Amino acid sequence: MDPRLEVQEMARRAKEVSRLLARFSTDTKNRALSEMADDLAKRQTLLIEENGKDLTAGEKAGLLPAMMDRLRMTPLVIQAMAKGLREVSRLPDPVGEIAKMWKRPNGLTVGRMRIPIGVIGIIYESRPNVTADAAGLCLKSGNAIILRGGSEAFHSNRAIVHILQKALSKTGIPEDAIQIFSRTEREAVREMLQLEEEIDLIIPRGGEALIRFVTEHSRIPVIKHYKGVCHIFVDETADQEMAMRVCLNAKVQRPGVCNAMETLLVHEKIAGSFLPKIAEDLKKEGVELRGCPETRKILYGIKGAKEEDWHEEYLDLILSIRVVGGIEEAIEHMATYGSLHTEAILTSDYLNAQRFLREVNSSCVLVNASTRFNDGYELGLGAEMGISTSKLHAFGPMGLEELTTTKFIVYGEGQIRK
Repeated sequence: MDPRLEVQEMARRAKEVSRLLARFSTDTKNRALSEMADDLAKRQTLLIEENGKDLTAGEKAGLLPAMMDRLRMTPLVIQAMAKGLREVSRLPDPVGEIAKMWKRPNGLTVGRMRIPIGVIGIIYESRPNVTADAAGLCLKSGNAIILRGGSEAFHSNRAIVHILQKALSKTGIPEDAIQIFSRTEREAVREMLQLEEEIDLIIPRGGEALIRFVTEHSRIPVIKHYKGVCHIFVDETADQEMAMRVCLNAKVQRPGVCNAMETLLVHEKIAGSFLPKIAEDLKKEGVELRGCPETRKILYGIKGAKEEDWHEEYLDLILSIRVVGGIEEAIEHMATYGSLHTEAILTSDYLNAQRFLREVNSSCVLVNASTRFNDGYELGLGAEMGISTSKLHAFGPMGLEELTTTKFIVYGEGQIRK
């Protein structure tokens, strides 16, 4: 079949199913999520075999280590996928929730009710766990989903979706509630992005080039974040032992993800004592350091940070370091070079912490904690569809509530407008 016609047919079926999903109770959706989790765990051997095909192809294609890390499915990754689905099943169902009610002078009672968005298209790279997370969140929030994973994870994603669809059918929910592209041509993606009558929202997850391509070509609203240039500012009052633990975790625990720290800002009053200690720990982990002129006076022999380094999302064991005069300069640096993703301050000063929370406008702002916590699961959302840095209509990790919108409901007793 022509790829454009195939995508049109998928979208048509998704639209039909999206109307039916409103009929299914919370209990039914939760049972489906539990079945999905159980079946993923039972089919672990198959999933690892299919993932192995993608890993072999990725090695031959010369994928970068960060990309290979995202692509790999281990037993722990599969367990985490199943756990995420079970977590979503335990979360409150937002569909039908009355967000607010008020009475008008004419006696009308007006309210806002949460409803599904409808059909959501997600275009993503590498990470097969996104397939399960996105499908589970969309099911619980009453949305049909069309998945278009990257060609590098073709076999992994199709195996996951096949398992999830069969689990759906056990509870009477149509399998078309979760669909995935059967082909990898970019022509099909272009067609998908034109179907504004059938698809209500597009969520791209991946590198900046992918997200800019989707944004440029889509006639459908897009939730996006281009990159994660995440900062930590170590204030002069920070507990330095705590700061070392947090900074090391933020950079090295998983450097190839969007909430890893890319730039470290250090108050000039403690730079002389703090930087040599943190540099030693970072170098033990294989981190390449690039510093401003003041940093290089303290850490001899490291590379100089160029202007483009402050804008860079390395997704690798590379870290830029800058010495700043205080919180105001740190906030200014983040405003200039940040990507509205995640920023943290390490401090013992309550007023500085509160100022940082007020003035830094990224999607997640932390005090005395690692940037790695800007994640739907870690923040209690069960899982996430991605992290939005575009403030409409969601900002930060997108969980169940962010996959709904609201409509007005009105109760009357025969009122007419005069």
